[in-house]
Amino acid sequence: MKVILEHISPDENSSFKVLHIKDVPISELNWQYHYHSEIEIVCVLHGKGTRHVGYHKSHFEDGALAVIGSNIPHSGFGLNATDPHEEIVVLFKEEILSLPEGETDANSIRKLIELSRYGVLFSSEVKNKLIPKLKQLAESEGYTKYLLLLEILFELSKTEDFELMNTEVMPYTIVSRNRTRLEAVFTYVENGYQNEIDIMQAADLANLTKPAFCNFFKKATSLTFVEFVNRYRIDKACILLSQEKSIAESCYATGFNNITYFNKTFKKYTKTTPGQFIRNL
Repeated sequence: MKVILEHISPDENSSFKVLHIKDVPISELNWQYHYHSEIEIVCVLHGKGTRHVGYHKSHFEDGALAVIGSNIPHSGFGLNATDPHEEIVVLFKEEILSLPEGETDANSIRKLIELSRYGVLFSSEVKNKLIPKLKQLAESEGYTKYLLLLEILFELSKTEDFELMNTEVMPYTIVSRNRTRLEAVFTYVENGYQNEIDIMQAADLANLTKPAFCNFFKKATSLTFVEFVNRYRIDKACILLSQEKSIAESCYATGFNNITYFNKTFKKYTKTTPGQFIRNL
């Protein structure tokens, strides 16, 4: 699992970039953990997957709408998704907004930009309301496109129907300075989560002693290594349950060897039991 700095080029004759991803199999898309200087609006129109923004990681079932701040490490919302998948992504630098001083509406947008450093997650109601305007944005050009961006930011800045995904900002420097070590550990978990994960092997991959590795990983991710592994496994279990696998199958296929512990861990990270999760599907 790579951790990359992504360089974004604006659309032709535009100061920002809009992507409308549809009719493309998930297997052909790249959802690497990355960061970039642009602020990002990401809207998954429908479907399920995993959100990984800064220190936050969670599973979603009914699409998603979020604003992610500049240089906040995150994965694409198509991570762990299933076909069909459709999303609209808007990437822009704060300086293109040219917000006037003293204007109430401009101040609201500035506040939204500030909050985006924590990752702002909006409700399904807000998402559904904005989908038509986001689709229009994806098809527009010139100054009309720019004005639509401002309208979308204004609408998002006026709603209180949101939650912050993180309680503190993850500095991208933590990821960039430790990229090689994190990539080695992330890849180890990604390739071996179905089996026993050995913290000593993870420490060896990071070229650290076990105590030093524990301190390093907690500082870099705000999670203990065990918490990270368990969250990763539960994300995978959610995908299996949504594919009509049984609770037992999902438990053992994701590296848990005890259903009671699996149920307890599942509820800790999803706020619901596996049985309730299935019923909600």
